[in-house]
Amino acid sequence: MIKLILTCAALFTLASCSLPSRAPVTPTAWLVAPERTGAPLKPKTEFWLKIGAVSVAPPFDGRSFVYRLGDQRYEKDFYNIYSAIPAEMIANSERQWINQANIFSLTVGQGNSFFPYYTLQTTVNEFYGDYRIRPEAVVSLEFILTATNAGIGNPIIGANRYSKRIALKDNTPEALALGQQQALAEIYQEYEAHLYKYAGNLPKPIGQ
Repeated sequence: MIKLILTCAALFTLASCSLPSRAPVTPTAWLVAPERTGAPLKPKTEFWLKIGAVSVAPPFDGRSFVYRLGDQRYEKDFYNIYSAIPAEMIANSERQWINQANIFSLTVGQGNSFFPYYTLQTTVNEFYGDYRIRPEAVVSLEFILTATNAGIGNPIIGANRYSKRIALKDNTPEALALGQQQALAEIYQEYEAHLYKYAGNLPKPIGQ
């Protein structure tokens, strides 16, 4: 019996050593960060703008790519992820875009501790790849610009919604990342014009 046990143990050890080692599968990370091109605008105000909270609707709020495969069927891709959660990724690209546009004196992020007179909050309602008919990147955003001023009845300066569908060249993750980046760039470009108009007619801050 002892010989049998030792023989089995030796065979198990030999078999284990002969198995090929497999490296752990690591997901591929993608960055969606549209950059503004063209000359900056003429500044409309000397005040700062703060990028407030960016809220992303589920199931698009995680790092995994999301694919729509049916009217009620969505699937997450755990092997292709964003380099940061969409809320942070979109907030950073939004802040950089508005700074490059030069509409406000400065646009700062949510982590800044200064008291903001004006805050831009963003809701991401859609952020996925639609593969039901043909590959498309789908991005929908809502912007709400508010004033921190107790002297006015309605703190909302403007609310704008945008939705974009970008046809993809194929169904690869790279194509989806590029399509979402293009969709965001087109949305930022359109909102830039509205924000420029708002900045020219801002309610006065408290004490001004």
